[in-house]
Amino acid sequence: QVQLVESGGGLVQAGGSLRLSCAGSGRTFGSYAMAWFRQAPGKEREFVAAIARTSDNTYTADSVKGRFTISRDNAKYTVYLQMNSLKFEDTAVYYCAAHLSPFRGYGPTVKYDYWGQGTQVTVSS
Repeated sequence: QVQLVESGGGLVQAGGSLRLSCAGSGRTFGSYAMAWFRQAPGKEREFVAAIARTSDNTYTADSVKGRFTISRDNAKYTVYLQMNSLKFEDTAVYYCAAHLSPFRGYGPTVKYDYWGQGTQVTVSS
């Protein structure tokens, strides 16, 4: 089982940047497909980006494509979400998620088994 801890959230002006980190536990971190989701107040949870076990394959939601980049450093047991050109509508609690199954792949419709506690991102207009 893996534990996930997000960090890096905060308050930023529109047009600014933040980098979120998600630190995982366990030496099997490199075997997990990882993803970022977000949930704004009163809205359903929304997929943001996902990355396969290796860093070669990623999937980014259209709503953030060209502005957000997901990456991972397996040696540091960490996945990142670089967020540039932030907009007011990016305000949400951001969660990282993971699964170990070699058969599910990665992306918005994949079932993720492990979730972090979330980190708040607030973009002021």
